[in-house]
Amino acid sequence: MTEELFQPTIRTQADLESAWRRLMGPWSFGGRSVWMMLIQDDVPLPQLTEITDADEPDDLFRANFGTVLTLLRDDVVPRVSFAFLVSRPGSGFLTAPDRRWAAALYEITKDAGVPCEIVHLGTKGAIRPIPPDQLEPMASSA
Repeated sequence: MTEELFQPTIRTQADLESAWRRLMGPWSFGGRSVWMMLIQDDVPLPQLTEITDADEPDDLFRANFGTVLTLLRDDVVPRVSFAFLVSRPGSGFLTAPDRRWAAALYEITKDAGVPCEIVHLGTKGAIRPIPPDQLEPMASSA
């Protein structure tokens, strides 16, 4: 028996959240990672990229990652939109590091001039959106 390739249509934030739920499953995560999904013409490409051991997003990471996103858009996947999920062990409550990662991803994509979908948080059995309006209260706190 062969498995069908998972190719959802992603047109809304709810579609994206559903795709992340299916891809991440109910399992726990051993450390903080950032997952990247590339979406072209409302369909995700059939490969995720994981950035492991994702501590704090420093200036070097921001500059280099912005360059990578621009190259992907310009040279590899035209009409691409980027979707990110920050995963970590623990509960689904938003923490200051979760907010800092989401804020960094929104800033990096804005500075690179590439489209960014709503960033999501993945924890054991939970996927939740981190929209930009949830970042301000704690974005700079420890």
